[in-house]
Amino acid sequence: MSDTNATQTSDQPVFSVEKLYVRDLSIEVPNAPQCFLERETPNIDVQLATAATRLDEGFFDVRLTVTVTAKIGQDKTLFLIEVAQAGIFQIRNVPEENLEPLLFVACPSLLYPYAREVVTSASLRAGFQPVILAPVNFEALYAQQKQQAELARAGESQTPLQ
Repeated sequence: MSDTNATQTSDQPVFSVEKLYVRDLSIEVPNAPQCFLERETPNIDVQLATAATRLDEGFFDVRLTVTVTAKIGQDKTLFLIEVAQAGIFQIRNVPEENLEPLLFVACPSLLYPYAREVVTSASLRAGFQPVILAPVNFEALYAQQKQQAELARAGESQTPLQ
């Protein structure tokens, strides 16, 4: 009877965080020290990117890269902060169709609060007001990217041959 229970539990889906870490962190203040004399409120641009790599059977490295650029006007950069927050996740016994949403929705959702904290801390350490990033709906971003990819594929299939 214990063999049956062991088999049932080993077939259960597994999703766990094995390790969270900062893979890369970059802070640039290209116009220091003159930029600290600026009184104008900068425009803040935030870019997000995700990537996933299979490490071993059932183990994945997922990276969320957050790039924050603060500019005054079109060309004067106050600072640029880029953090690649990563995690090693164990994902087993999950149907193939559910793997991608786990890697590109669930994992980045877990990584994002850590990346937010790094960005806030880095902006303060660089001598600026803290940058506090707004929450992100990774499920909506994932759906939007899937839709854009499908539209791009549909456009490619309709391109006339030359």
